Amino acid sequence: MKFLGWYLKIAVASAIVGASMEVFMIHTGFYNKVTVLESEKRAWESSAAGRATREALNPWREVDEERGKE
Repeated sequence: MKFLGWYLKIAVASAIVGASMEVFMIHTGFYNKVTVLESEKRAWESSAAGRATREALNPWREVDEERGKE
């Protein structure tokens, strides 16, 4: 292949950038924060207030109701 060396350089550089991003996220506690935020989001969405808000903000609510009548 004519550009094998170029592709290898890109692959190595991409792997280094990806690994450094992962190290940064682990070092700063990113995954712990995301886990807490996701659990809070799921708890709120499963509550009565969350379900009511989701239904109120559903732009297709009227279309769904009309389809249910047919």
